[in-house]
Formats: sequence, structure tokens, C-alpha cells
Amino acid sequence: MEPIYTPKNVEPAYQLNWGLTIFWRENPVPDSQWFMQLQAETESDGVRVIKHRTTNGDASQFFVSTKPHVSPSQMIRSVKGRLQYLIQSHQPKAFQRNYAVRSIGAATRSVVEDYVEKQLDRHPMADSRVQDQLQQYQKSFPDVDLSQPVTSAHGQYCFNLHLVLVNDHRWMEIRSSILEKLSRMIDRVASKYGHRVSRVGLLADHVHLTMGCVVDQSPEDVALSYLNNLAYAVGMTPNFQFGYYVGTIGEYDRGAVG
Repeated sequence: MEPIYTPKNVEPAYQLNWGLTIFWRENPVPDSQWFMQLQAETESDGVRVIKHRTTNGDASQFFVSTKPHVSPSQMIRSVKGRLQYLIQSHQPKAFQRNYAVRSIGAATRSVVEDYVEKQLDRHPMADSRVQDQLQQYQKSFPDVDLSQPVTSAHGQYCFNLHLVLVNDHRWMEIRSSILEKLSRMIDRVASKYGHRVSRVGLLADHVHLTMGCVVDQSPEDVALSYLNNLAYAVGMTPNFQFGYYVGTIGEYDRGAVG
């Protein structure tokens, strides 16, 4: 079955920022010798290296932005691989295999989760019966703690996203049969792809999700998986606009690394 929503026909809005730490085997090569070249080289990968600093130990910390098609694992390979190439003559095997990466947002995770949790209050319906009906589709999962990093074979990561999908033509969907299908499908998609959903705000004309994702998934992969599966849930109908908003969220906002 061909997907309705694809990278070619969907226009995303996004703000994707990361704090990446990589570890040197020996003394770090000063960034005055490679930083500007690294910035230029990673651009073609959809990765923008914004800032760098070396800690007192053996670590380099980067502030990075990416495009939606880039997964955190691809971003890590881009930065480490291209930096290794640039300093090859100085240190042929410069880096340890481990890493740490954290998603960083315009606002902190807790602020965004609170915003999603209160969506129905922010967008009240004129009919109190519809307001009461929509209440059951506002979900909070207190057992999901997105502040805790996930450990992989070679590092730790926090990959948390805020995803927003908007109904086509801002259509107000209040039919219980459709809302129930959409709600159940969100749960199924999260389970299938290993997303740790912490909040769901399913309203009449849009939906908000906050979730932790897997390090080798791109934000684009995540958004398209929900768009296409929700279309499938209602008979392969493009309920949502051919676009989405996706932003990283975390324990730190961009002001903390500014």
C-alpha cells in the first residue's frame, strides 16, 4: 500500500537542536584548526554545527541543529566522521566509540508537556458536551519519564520530540467513531516504533504529541509514521494537512547553551 504522505509532498516546520558530546582518545586538537571546516563539511549532511567547546577532560561538546530527515545517529556520524577526516594527519584514530547526545528545545520538556496537557483548556469548544467528549482523548502517561537518558551500545541519548499535526482545512472532527480510531492508532504507532509517549492532546482540529524516540529514527520518519497510519485508520483518507511541526525538547532550552 503506497503511503499518502511522503518526504516529497509534505512541508515540515521544525526546530531541531542537540547537545552532542564526543570523547577523544588523546589530547584534543584545538578547534581553531578545524571548526570552520567542520561547519562547512557537515552542511551537506543536513547538519549545522553551531558551537563547540572542549571540557577540562577529554570531551568535545557541540551545539548542533539538523534538518528533519537526519536522525541523531546520522548526526553523530556526520560530526565524528567528518572531524576525524579533517584531523587525520594529527590523530588517525582520534575518538572513542562512546557518545552522549541530548535533544534541546526552545522551551524545556516540562514546559512543553504542560502545554500539551492543557490543550483542551486552551481551545475550549462552544458545546460543553463536545468539550466533555474530547476530554477522554487527552492522555498523560506519568510512568514515562523523558528526562532519563536511554543507554545504547555506545552511548547515552535523550531524543525527545514535540509533534503537531493539523487537520486538513482545519476541519473540526467531533465524531466519536473517528476520534476513537485516531486515539487507538496513536497508541499502536507508538508501540510499533518504540516511541515513549508522555502526553497526547487530541483535539477537534489538531493533535499534539510529546514522546521519546529511538536514536536511529529521524524526526521525519516519526512524523510520517503518524500521518500515514492515522490516514490508514480512517480509510486511507488524508485527514491531516500535508505538513507538520516537529521540535526537539529536553531538560535544557536553547537559552541554556546560548
